[in-house]
Amino acid sequence: MDCGVITSKTVLLLLSLAFWAAAAGLSYVGAYVINTYKSYDSFLQDKYALLPAVIIICVALVMFIIGLIGCCATFRESRVGLGLFLAIILIIFIAEVSAFVLGFVYREKVKSDVQGTMRSVFEKYDGRDPESTVVDYLQRRLHCCGVKNYSDWTTTQWFNSTGNQSVPLSCCQQEARNCTGRLDQPQELNTRGCAQEVETGLQSVISYAMLVILGFAIVKFFGMLSICVLTCKKEESGYQPLY
Repeated sequence: MDCGVITSKTVLLLLSLAFWAAAAGLSYVGAYVINTYKSYDSFLQDKYALLPAVIIICVALVMFIIGLIGCCATFRESRVGLGLFLAIILIIFIAEVSAFVLGFVYREKVKSDVQGTMRSVFEKYDGRDPESTVVDYLQRRLHCCGVKNYSDWTTTQWFNSTGNQSVPLSCCQQEARNCTGRLDQPQELNTRGCAQEVETGLQSVISYAMLVILGFAIVKFFGMLSICVLTCKKEESGYQPLY
């Protein structure tokens, strides 16, 4: 076995290992994106925003199997197996590019989606139903109040029904122990709006996912190029692989 064949097999085995590592990484990213969206699902009307993450996880599952195919094709030195390996890599590459494009589209769509849905949820706040619990949890966790700021509460039915000129206690700053939520004590309230906090969080997660997808897509491109080059070298050397 000449040096070219040994090099070819080594590269393809490393590529198969890279598939397994990529599968683990993509699984983590996809699960992280889905978990983040679940935290804010009450404020996201368009459920298709999860599509990029679903594609990532599906790709990760397939990539683990592809790693096995790559190892088997390399050890058997099968031209058909290597051709199949190359074809699968091409399909994965197209899927990753699609996920990257979808991530870019929905990253720009998050702002309008979040603000519109969040305003609707805040207007239905009554302090008792599950959606109200989500609003209180969001305001406490992100240290925010209202959609754009705490004054948004003055237009809600809950504010008008209470008649005490106050916002929910979840708007109170964490260090304000005696906070009652009254608007005449704004120094005790969180002044940042929740829409901006949610938008920033979701956009950063999508950007992170897009960066990871782009990195793996580049690896796939060079992997496909390497298989083509190494296959040509084996044919030029007169080495006849198994079928």
